[in-house]
Amino acid sequence: MLLENIKTPQDLKKLTVEKLPDLAAEVRQRIINVVSKTGGHLASSLGVVELAVAVHYCFNAPQDTIVWDVGHQAYAHKILTGRNERFDTLRQKDGISGFPSKQESVYDPFSTGHSSTAVSLALGKAAARRIRGTQEKIVAIVGDGALTGGMCFEALNHAGHIGEDILVILNSNDLAIAPSVGALSIYLNKIISKPIFNRFKEARDAFLKQRLPRIGPRLLRLVDRFEELLKGLIIPGIFFEEMGFKYFGPLDGHNIGLLTDTLKNISLLRGPVLLHVVTKKGKGFEPAEKAPVKFHGTPCFDVVSGEVEAPAEPARLSFTGAFGIKLVELAEKNRDIVAITAAMPEGTGLDCFAAKFPDRFFDVGIAEQHAVGFAAGLARGGLKPYVAVYSTFLQRAYDQIAEEMCLQNLGVVLCIDRAGIVGEDGPTHHGIFDMAYLRPLPNITVMAPADKDDLEAMMEFVQTLESPAAIRYPRDIALVRPEQYAFTQVRMGRAEVLKEGSDVVLLAVGSMVHPCLDAAQVLEGLHIHAAVVNARFIKPLDEALILDIYHRYPAIVTVEEGVLKGGFGSAVLELLDSCGKKPKPVKLLGLPSEFITFDKRKALLERYGLTARQIAESVKELLHK
Repeated sequence: MLLENIKTPQDLKKLTVEKLPDLAAEVRQRIINVVSKTGGHLASSLGVVELAVAVHYCFNAPQDTIVWDVGHQAYAHKILTGRNERFDTLRQKDGISGFPSKQESVYDPFSTGHSSTAVSLALGKAAARRIRGTQEKIVAIVGDGALTGGMCFEALNHAGHIGEDILVILNSNDLAIAPSVGALSIYLNKIISKPIFNRFKEARDAFLKQRLPRIGPRLLRLVDRFEELLKGLIIPGIFFEEMGFKYFGPLDGHNIGLLTDTLKNISLLRGPVLLHVVTKKGKGFEPAEKAPVKFHGTPCFDVVSGEVEAPAEPARLSFTGAFGIKLVELAEKNRDIVAITAAMPEGTGLDCFAAKFPDRFFDVGIAEQHAVGFAAGLARGGLKPYVAVYSTFLQRAYDQIAEEMCLQNLGVVLCIDRAGIVGEDGPTHHGIFDMAYLRPLPNITVMAPADKDDLEAMMEFVQTLESPAAIRYPRDIALVRPEQYAFTQVRMGRAEVLKEGSDVVLLAVGSMVHPCLDAAQVLEGLHIHAAVVNARFIKPLDEALILDIYHRYPAIVTVEEGVLKGGFGSAVLELLDSCGKKPKPVKLLGLPSEFITFDKRKALLERYGLTARQIAESVKELLHK
């Protein structure tokens, strides 16, 4: 076993190149074995095992900076950088993160989970290196769709302009370009990546300019054009050359010998360099190779068959699933409805819509800013766009929400999935800030359904709005409302009273409504009679109901699955203050303004006091003060 002797990348360098494929096979099997038990991002990480081995073989981390983008490709990197013994704790409480984490290891220069950021981060480090006069190498590994993000192109453009020494490795796992990896391409890249070729090219350019001042520059342009034409016929990299990069590739990303030779050569070059490699997502695990989307982010599975383990309880419909089904139902009746996603059709539940209405479905890639701007254009054109996006990724489109949606007052619907605690993906993926950052924006209506009935009613309701709207819902089961709690029609800015009481009122929003109903039952056993209100609307608030509650109840508790600062509870306090209401016992339950770690969703809700039992305990403490 080679892997058991690899404690740091320095141990890796003790191996011969011929041994590296054997090490890669052990790393790949380690990833499969662990992720089968913990769940995680499998297919992407399997595709870059050889690349991770080659990069750490050729560079000297942590002195050299290596940034992974998207961060979920970094499992092999973690194993090779001193975390193999703890890899079994992947995405578990007090274990190692599923993404690069600077708090976890010196080999992770940044904590990254969102896409398309690596080139910007690496370029900033490169500029700092020049100013400080240090000599380390800086590498940005970009792949798994990260190049579709606009931020990546902005950084590439800037890198080519300022000319810092930086290596960008583009990992393409799109099989459509695999035929480009041919013998002629490999041979040409071997030649043009060698230092002697590049030194000859520099000497040639200097000779033509100095010795033939009249015709030299003109001749040099002709030579360069011929070189670009030749490379353009064989290599699909002229776009990057035009941006100011020296381009090499595409190369077979699973050929470690070829990768190490090329990396050693191009590491000696000055200025921006781009190496293009082609990999297979799910490489080495047949079920993942056949179904890379299924194994992109997977729950626990059987290592032999690849079958996902059956859940302990029968599968129930999630909010994501309920959203997708309802949108198809609405679109069958309303031809103006269109759906947009940013590279997450399955994750947001839009795969069924895409299959049913391919002409009315748009996957814009990892481009949330464009998704919202594009949706605004669709709305201006007379259509009704529903943009399905994870809460954490919606943060990237804040300017477009403000300027293209709200300023124009256009009827775009933001369907905000994974709102609140998401679980094992951790601080880069929790969706806890959306209520706080959407509330201040003019013209937008912000809603949160308590259950499946609420969600479906809200999706129907927003069809009638000609102004912006947002519906936020959690990564959780979409409960069907119990019969004892009557359902009332959704009306603009109106809450609903689900349970009457006399001692305290629980003013809950979204995912916290049903825990509050359960908490009220616990309180009944303590002879505390709690009313429960389903707020439904974060904006506009049901001001009349809240003011009535203030006068009728001796104490108020607001409960939300989002940050308290600027959230729903803050909105309630702002209303009471603006109406000159004197202080009375009011307690706000929610999440702190911090980046929350990774663990099971239920465990994190308990950690922050948002279970039914804990809500009841908080009420009891408030009343007994």
